[in-house]
Amino acid sequence: MKIKNLDHLVITTNHLEECLHFYVDILGMELDNRNDRYAVKFGNQKINIHRKKAEFLPAAKNVTFGSADICLIAEGNIHDIYKELEEKNVPIELGIVSRTGAIGKIESIYLRDADENLVEISTYTGEE
Repeated sequence: MKIKNLDHLVITTNHLEECLHFYVDILGMELDNRNDRYAVKFGNQKINIHRKKAEFLPAAKNVTFGSADICLIAEGNIHDIYKELEEKNVPIELGIVSRTGAIGKIESIYLRDADENLVEISTYTGEE
């Protein structure tokens, strides 16, 4: 077996409207709301959003609000992204910092969503 890519991940929110605002309005993801389920899509991946612990089974064993720590790769210049977040009055936890991504060096900005999940927005620098 050879794993190819990530299809989706799940976060559980205690604040659905604020959660959707963060991922759709702030980060620009597309809302997918079918069959009374919520997800946000970007590229060929998505984040499924559950409204309560173990809303759909099977589920993670120890679901906890605010326990996710995810890194999202963005297009563009990290300084322009930082400025855009400031203009949208998004609280920035930390940024701009150098990190190492899956395939090379990245520059990152750290935010928190409505449930206090850590969300890292990054761009690749072109260096290894």
